[in-house]
Amino acid sequence: MWVLLDPDRLSDRVRRALSSGTDELRLSPISVWEALILAERGRIALEPDPRSWLDEAMAITPAVEVPVTFDVAMASRSVALEHRDPADRFIVASAKVFDLTLVTADERLLRCPDIDVLPNR
Repeated sequence: MWVLLDPDRLSDRVRRALSSGTDELRLSPISVWEALILAERGRIALEPDPRSWLDEAMAITPAVEVPVTFDVAMASRSVALEHRDPADRFIVASAKVFDLTLVTADERLLRCPDIDVLPNR
């Protein structure tokens, strides 16, 4: 989401990887859902409104939506996470099911042995 919300928060390594053009950028609707919650709580701004912001962000940084499937739901129950956050479980399960590399700065997700991660540090 930082690609869309605040690209300055991306590390040089992540910025290079994402701009290389060799990999397709994917976005989970769970991440969008989390951004909506943060906006509702006043922690981030999605201006002028969330729908317009998302449409504009996706036009600027095209990403393919990662589907939330039955396989993802099943995998969410068995991923090796230290915590029970359902959003994180779905994001990790999506990466696992679709064989994606997760870009994250979240230390708990960085320690997940079930997926490939690219640390945003």
